[in-house]
Amino acid sequence: MKDSATEEHLYLDFSHQYRDSIFPLHTSISLFLLSYCDCKLFKIFLVPTGEDADDQLVTKNFLGDLEVCLISRHQLPVVVQSCCLPAVVVKDGKFCRAGLSVVLRHIIQKTYEADPSKKDVLELLGFKKTCLKACAEVSQWTRLCEISIPLAVEGFLAASPEHCQTVPPDILLLERKLGEPVRVHNDDKIRRQKLQQQKAGAKAAVPLLGKEAATEEGKTVEMNELPSLELSIAFSKLLVQEVSDAVNREAPHIRRTKTSDLPLLDHIFAEGLYFTLADIVLLPCIHHFLVSSKNQGKNLVNLPLISSWYQRVQEVPGVKKAAGKCNMELLQLPGLTFAPEEQLQEFSSVPDELEEENEDSHFTGGPRPTMTKLMENGVEAKFSPHPCPSWTLDWTSLPSAVNPGEGKMSRDRALRKQQQLNNLVAAVAKLAKPGDVIVDFCSGGGHVGIVLAHMMPSCQVVLIENKELSLIRAKDRSDELGLNNIWFIQANLDYFNGTFNIGVALHACGVATDMVIEHCIKARAAFVISPCCYGFIQNTVKFKYPRSHQFKEILSYKEHMILCRFADQTAVQLPPERRLIGKQCMGLVDLDRAWAAEEHNYSVQVISMEPESCSPKNNMLVGIPT
Repeated sequence: MKDSATEEHLYLDFSHQYRDSIFPLHTSISLFLLSYCDCKLFKIFLVPTGEDADDQLVTKNFLGDLEVCLISRHQLPVVVQSCCLPAVVVKDGKFCRAGLSVVLRHIIQKTYEADPSKKDVLELLGFKKTCLKACAEVSQWTRLCEISIPLAVEGFLAASPEHCQTVPPDILLLERKLGEPVRVHNDDKIRRQKLQQQKAGAKAAVPLLGKEAATEEGKTVEMNELPSLELSIAFSKLLVQEVSDAVNREAPHIRRTKTSDLPLLDHIFAEGLYFTLADIVLLPCIHHFLVSSKNQGKNLVNLPLISSWYQRVQEVPGVKKAAGKCNMELLQLPGLTFAPEEQLQEFSSVPDELEEENEDSHFTGGPRPTMTKLMENGVEAKFSPHPCPSWTLDWTSLPSAVNPGEGKMSRDRALRKQQQLNNLVAAVAKLAKPGDVIVDFCSGGGHVGIVLAHMMPSCQVVLIENKELSLIRAKDRSDELGLNNIWFIQANLDYFNGTFNIGVALHACGVATDMVIEHCIKARAAFVISPCCYGFIQNTVKFKYPRSHQFKEILSYKEHMILCRFADQTAVQLPPERRLIGKQCMGLVDLDRAWAAEEHNYSVQVISMEPESCSPKNNMLVGIPT
């Protein structure tokens, strides 16, 4: 690869080799995708987790034509040292993408940009290009694919034989997911086609492979006749073919059938009918699990759906070739039948913590009984006085790229955004010292971070945001200003593990506010946070509500959720009395957060922004470690 200013470096952890594969599994998954995409756009570095890595041992057994270098952790670019791997960084070292899903999605996009004929690669991102885009912190599916199953398989492989007699709960959860009905954007149409096929007793065969798609390394890919409509549709899309008109036409009596009477769709691949990035992520994990299980003589009869999925994925053009490059000798499993009911008891007992939150999310009734209950226990919303209510930046003297109005905002919205920034910058300015690292979490287009970097050149500012386009816009503004004290990290919050002094977030949505507070507490950093979207707060794998000991003694989860729902009732269009109740509910939810942080030796104030009209969500939490 030619050295250029736009060259991108891919950094992958390397802990050990197992059966000629590279571990941890996040690294194996990344390399498998590179092979599947036939992508050579990145300079690849393996970063040993220990000090005893052997360069010769790694490279001689490695992935065919991919060039790989070893690099020690202290040689990583500084911005990458603050992130969990895998990570991709542009050569100038200011823009980093970190975390498995973010990195894999970037590899797919770069592959397609370099060669637009690879439409099959782009299709890995799924409908509306959203496959594994949701954060693992809030999406159970992303968490299962990106975190839970790789860790479960690594634990299974590392355990002694006597300690790995049972199937890991996360594998059982995947088996259950594969048995759930499929929901796709056009599922009504496909379900009607399935009903028509069932009534006609027809069996739709998979469309014939074209000559180019039918050969893999000179060998014909054998495709068994696959009887279901779902398989026909799935493989038609893989081969960029249309399902025949005979399948598409619906009889009148089929069109008149109620949706509730239509047959459900079966899983073909991990996310439903179509082969996506989720299948790429899961294949190396499930492969190693199945190989280890087979070597231990385990009966896979209680995992029929995973086993069938594993066989089906092998029929996808390009998968066997990529697996061969990665030294993955894919198994050919015998035909499986469902286990007797008693053998499936283990499958049915997935631990509660792996289930979706079962508590009712549809609450009825107003907030007054809950607020009264708190008042009877001496708890009311408390707002500290604003430390500098009239302080404002001189926006007219600042470069235009600093101004939040430098976009598509209306004049009124830009003014309100300036007022919001006045509040956060004033609070941060009182806390910051030269040399401090300030992290702008959930940074969006960088409105907060860019102002801070411009106003505090002696501080290093880090912007963290999951949405790529927002972060690219922020970097463009930074480049226009010539800022040298700013980094950009596209990642979920959990993939940032750097040290910092102050965390800031403007309108961190729902649970994101609590995630930012948690990061700040772990780093013993001060925080200035304006919460938002209280109605999106709910129990997750990591966070349970209420947060503080005091609130837990008084309120149930359901009662706390009522406060959260009504805390969103602060829009200017609402009657004044309703807005006042919404503001009180906001104050109570944030008081719970403040008290939870104080349990970790913080001093926290809940402050109203000035003027309060700057936003319906005008609370600000300022926390300082004591």
